[in-house]
Amino acid sequence: MKIRLHDRASFQPDRMAKVALAASPRMLVDLYCLEPGQAQKPHAHAEQDKLYVVLEGRVRVAVHGVEHVIEPGEAVVAAAGHEHGVVNDSGARAVLLVVVAPPPPHA
Repeated sequence: MKIRLHDRASFQPDRMAKVALAASPRMLVDLYCLEPGQAQKPHAHAEQDKLYVVLEGRVRVAVHGVEHVIEPGEAVVAAAGHEHGVVNDSGARAVLLVVVAPPPPHA
């Protein structure tokens, strides 16, 4: 399956847009599209690891109490059970490729 990431990016004015790209029994792949000031509130998954990869823009990712500023070509991993969240506190849009493995039960 080929996915043209740039064509799938979609933004919402009131909250972070989560765009589903692919799912299997072993992983879930999304795009997170954030306007300046938008965020994903901190949360944790007991059984899932999450990988955030910045494709465009700059964001702040907090994982287990540690904040990381990441830009295109950089990534952060949140291990299962560790609280994590992302904030676009820059002045530009941000697009992240996000992989969750295994998928959460609600996916």
